[in-house]
Amino acid sequence: QVQLVESGGGLVQAGGSLRLSCAVSGGTFSRYNMAWFRQAPGKEREFVAVISMSEITTFYSDSVKGRFAISRDNAKTTVYLQLNSLKPEDTAVYYCAAGSFSVRKADFHSWGQGTQVTVSS
Repeated sequence: QVQLVESGGGLVQAGGSLRLSCAVSGGTFSRYNMAWFRQAPGKEREFVAVISMSEITTFYSDSVKGRFAISRDNAKTTVYLQLNSLKPEDTAVYYCAAGSFSVRKADFHSWGQGTQVTVSS
């Protein structure tokens, strides 16, 4: 049973930064592609970023490209999301997920409980 636990969310002013972490246990972390999704109130959960199991390949949604950076530490079985130049529209619950190298929610078999990010204007 794979378990994912996010941390690092909080309240930040527009233009600020946060670093989210997702600790993974119970599986073979180095064999999972890892992703971040987010869900704002009243909206569908949307793709943010994905990183391959080899750490070599990343892909971002257009809305965060150039501002967010996904990374992973296979030795610590942790994936990170660095959020820079935050905007109020980045306010959402952020979820990490393990699965395929994909942008589709259905391609990920394990999910964390989420961490809230709130950006004030």
